[in-house]
Amino acid sequence: MLLNHGLGKLQKFGSLAPDFADPFGIGHKASLGLVVFAEVIASILLIVGFATRFAALVLAINLGVAFFLVHKLSLSGGHSGELAFIYLAGYVLLLIAGPGKISVDQNVFGSVSKAASPSKTKHT
Repeated sequence: MLLNHGLGKLQKFGSLAPDFADPFGIGHKASLGLVVFAEVIASILLIVGFATRFAALVLAINLGVAFFLVHKLSLSGGHSGELAFIYLAGYVLLLIAGPGKISVDQNVFGSVSKAASPSKTKHT
């Protein structure tokens, strides 16, 4: 997402903004800004493994808007949203599964299951 979509939009922000899709009526620049945030910042967070669920949520919303509103649920044809749908499925999976064992999240925040489990005490 970062390399194939986000960086290109960031580099060409000025030329893309006037004609960028505005599905919520907030303005072309604002819509493009939100997409760049998702595809660049959230992608970097996901790559690093920090704020994984937040990053996956931001990217899932981004791809959900792309698939449902921009591509209009089309999985084939000239304006296909097939790739957006595939990315959306992956981000929803990451949102549900959460960070892995070697993620920054795991090292900084620890595991929820460890914090919730009672401490092991030796009974005599």
